[in-house]
Amino acid sequence: MFSDKLNKAPEGFTFDDFLLVPSISNIEPKDVDTRSRVSRSYSLNIPIVSSAMDTVSEGEMAIALAQEGGLGVIHRNMTIKEQVAEVEKVKRSEDLTIRDVITTSPESSIREANALMDIEDVSGLPVVENEKIIGIISRRDIQPIINSDAHRNVREFMTEEVVTISESTTPEEALDIAYDNKVERLPVVQNNRIVGIVTIRDILECKKHPHAVRDKDGRFLVAAATGPFDLERAIALDNAGADIIAMDVAHAHKPSIIESAKKMKENIQADLLVGNIATGEAAEAIISGADVDGLKVGIGPGSICTTRIIAGVGVPQLTAISSVADVARDHGVPVIADGGLRYSGDVAKAIAVGADSVMLGSLLAGTTESPGDVVIMNGRKFKQYRGMGSLGAMTGGSGAGTDRYFQEVKGPMKHAKLVPEGVEGVVPFKGPANEVIFQLMGGLKASMGYCGAINIKEMWEKSRFVRITSSGMTESHPHDLMITNESPNYPTTRLM
Repeated sequence: MFSDKLNKAPEGFTFDDFLLVPSISNIEPKDVDTRSRVSRSYSLNIPIVSSAMDTVSEGEMAIALAQEGGLGVIHRNMTIKEQVAEVEKVKRSEDLTIRDVITTSPESSIREANALMDIEDVSGLPVVENEKIIGIISRRDIQPIINSDAHRNVREFMTEEVVTISESTTPEEALDIAYDNKVERLPVVQNNRIVGIVTIRDILECKKHPHAVRDKDGRFLVAAATGPFDLERAIALDNAGADIIAMDVAHAHKPSIIESAKKMKENIQADLLVGNIATGEAAEAIISGADVDGLKVGIGPGSICTTRIIAGVGVPQLTAISSVADVARDHGVPVIADGGLRYSGDVAKAIAVGADSVMLGSLLAGTTESPGDVVIMNGRKFKQYRGMGSLGAMTGGSGAGTDRYFQEVKGPMKHAKLVPEGVEGVVPFKGPANEVIFQLMGGLKASMGYCGAINIKEMWEKSRFVRITSSGMTESHPHDLMITNESPNYPTTRLM
């Protein structure tokens, strides 16, 4: 009986066990469409999601990813108030309409208006009387008389014919209106009352990111993590505007977790992702029990995770992804492959076996936008990277790692009462996240071109694998030479 556990155990495979087979193809990498779903309601232009780790994802990372077409998941190793602020930071970052408009009254003096412009660092002010906009005053209007007639009223020098727009005006329409009327700013009015202001500079900045992913109001998409039973946090994040809530737990295949996910789903408007899991049975249980909007796959594959060593538990990542995808696809639930990805080729393999998108930790840690300071060691730049099951993550911040791994801390020596399932270390500094993403997506597009797949759906259908030996993997890497020029997508620095 016990021997059957070994003799009948299925094989598990991961990225280095297979290569994708090149097929007949007329697809060029530049023509590939990488759009893919990340949840039932939301799609991304690139299938990249950042891991909800305190050394990877805060507001800056979420903004950088949204600009490129991906999604950032704000980590939860902070207070609810702090996490809400990070979500709001992302939502405000490219909202074309400035809501907190600085205004002046028609009876204010030119001197007062000029001082207000200096303090707020703006070049013009809407003039408001009885809550209605009646004009606009700019530095250009007051420059000639600031020294001689600074005591006179704004009403005498303001421009009365104000060009305004409504909240329904699109960025393209607003830009045309601004150019046609030779104005730099457009007050947004509702019932003749000012509710915001749009500037040409902000519109042009928005156009720099044509592939950005946005909500129905034109703001960047953002996700945020919550604990398995932290309904209060989930509701607060939902109210703050998070588009997706990610229930963050090491092992989601538990009746209590499924029940909690169901309750959370009923109390938020945002889509709900649940993970992590590693089997088709877990996918079936969670989808049928909680009707979730996405599943996160991966138990132990991360570079900083020690779950497979400490607990002896896990499923090699390609096997885990394919097992979950077999079930999730029948229910229309997207799958996110979380962990174990080291190269852009791994991204392609994860998608080929059924993932809709991939979640990145170490590949995005060490970028300019990841939290933490750059340190110099032996003449090279590094940034901190740690697992959420590490002692530092469990005892620092809000201790998000404790409930993620179902542990409880008591007593003054709290670190002595924990069983870590992760480590802390450093990764090489990589520069801006968009440069890392460019290389990853370039590799994915090349792979799809080799496989003859024009989009993600065709990658699922057309890609084929060949199983390789360790010798085959050795052959796959550069060999028999000393690399003198490091490639941006194949670093030569090797860290344990």
